[in-house]
Amino acid sequence: MTELLPAAKAVLTAVTLTKYDVPPEGLPAFAEEMAPLIAAAIRAAALYCKRDRLQLLAIAAELEALPDD
Repeated sequence: MTELLPAAKAVLTAVTLTKYDVPPEGLPAFAEEMAPLIAAAIRAAALYCKRDRLQLLAIAAELEALPDD
């Protein structure tokens, strides 16, 4: 897997650990599939929030609260 900046690795790790309880190195195909989707979401949030950490945390909390259907 390509070497990532610490923040990018933390986000990708959070996704793979949440979904499969495995770090991205253990699921390289899933990590590669999810990376562009995560990037799109982060880019959209960054454009909306203009570097406001509290807004990003609020967005994350709202998304986590969505029901699992």
